[in-house]
Amino acid sequence: MPRVIVVGSGPVGSAFALTLHNIDKTADITMFEVGPNATSPTGRHVRTLDSLQDLEEAQLLSQGPKRNVKEDPSKMHTGVVLARPGTFLVEDGKADSQMPATAMSANVGGMGTHWTAACPKMGDGEIPDFIDRAEFDADFEEAWRILKVTQKAFENWPLGEQLRTRLGEKYNAGRTEDRHVQPMPLAVQVKEDRTWWTGTDVIIEGILESPRFHLVPDTLVTELLHDNGRVTGVKTGNRITGAVEEHQADIVFVAGDAIRTPQLLFKSGIRPTALGRYLNDHGQILGLAELPKDVEADTEKPTRVGALAPHSGISWIPYEHNTFPVHAQIMQMDASPVPLHDMAESRPGAFVGVGLFVPKDIQAQDRVEFSETENDFFGMPKPSLFYKMTAEDDRRFAKAKELLTDVMETIGTPLGRGAIVMPPGSSLHYMGTFRMGAVDDGTCVCDTNSKVWGFENLYLGGNGIIPTPTAANPTSTSIAFAIKAARSASTQK
Repeated sequence: MPRVIVVGSGPVGSAFALTLHNIDKTADITMFEVGPNATSPTGRHVRTLDSLQDLEEAQLLSQGPKRNVKEDPSKMHTGVVLARPGTFLVEDGKADSQMPATAMSANVGGMGTHWTAACPKMGDGEIPDFIDRAEFDADFEEAWRILKVTQKAFENWPLGEQLRTRLGEKYNAGRTEDRHVQPMPLAVQVKEDRTWWTGTDVIIEGILESPRFHLVPDTLVTELLHDNGRVTGVKTGNRITGAVEEHQADIVFVAGDAIRTPQLLFKSGIRPTALGRYLNDHGQILGLAELPKDVEADTEKPTRVGALAPHSGISWIPYEHNTFPVHAQIMQMDASPVPLHDMAESRPGAFVGVGLFVPKDIQAQDRVEFSETENDFFGMPKPSLFYKMTAEDDRRFAKAKELLTDVMETIGTPLGRGAIVMPPGSSLHYMGTFRMGAVDDGTCVCDTNSKVWGFENLYLGGNGIIPTPTAANPTSTSIAFAIKAARSASTQK
């Protein structure tokens, strides 16, 4: 029976564990998570909890060094750098940080407990050209199935079709049908008149009670033990009892995030040239539009935690390299992760947020570095972020601002201060720091099966594996790569 260790309990680590558990009926899987189990049931999305008090308590428990700090996210649209509820800043208080809004969570379920559940499929140029597209498409479809992705959650949204019709008349020309304006694919289920957002509870539901799956919270993996190109186990520290232990393993899958995964490899003396480099975080630009009265939805907002108003929903304008080089989300404000205003709405549903993700010009010098002498809150090598905009980035942002105005004017009247350029790190979609590649040429950390070059049994997962400039939300793509990694790992005994 192969002993498998998964580091990190977020959506990617959970999808890897589920897939390998189902492929290899002999695999014994232990998943370690540095944070506590913040929700009941285990790994539930905070927006499906029963009360606002439960939601806020779960968010605070997820905030690592900021577990007792409740921030006011309404300040974010004014330029104040804050972590979203449920997260904490990586370089909190560092005045000269080049990615000041970079944040992470520490809880069972990881960011899958807090995410907006958007699962768009990446377009041409976003998916690496060395990936077999037929295989990727099949794995992506499986990722959607695991996540319970649908485009019909808000099909009765009164404004949705009207807005998408207006946007489609403007932006559908020259696109294939699968890249037309459409409802955002969301990892949600609507049942019992309630919106159930997918957390990792949904992903691991089928294996949580399995005798071959063991979830260990409040436990930090401090080191990967390895010898001659093979990981032999991990060293852990329990954050409650202080107990330090070693655990043997035949396969290890590290799915921290784009900061903590390379941090663990660095601490373990596994330091390929590309580790931590090619840090990529697509830019985020936001705007607010007021809808004309002929698309008004005069409905009251619900009181249930996590529920969206009947007029709510999220529409998507997919990235298209030549005609629309950004990814756009158009959503009612109760669905937005970032408050965009403090103005009173003249009528329910009148304000709509428009968010654009802008691909970053990828450079090797954009990176996370780790200290040899200083430690972070968790006792691991302290990270420092280095991130610079290029002339190409300036050009892309200028174009994105034009498109933002164009989208807002297509559906209504722009409001507020116009384009809000969020500080680097705001997307929470950090990529590239342990990127995959087709050849071990020093510019990548993993092969196309997510296995670390030079190792027989060490696999990595998460958004940090994506090597390309992207505009779309990356989580479902990262899960597709984790599914492929699980198939590959199943051959390792």
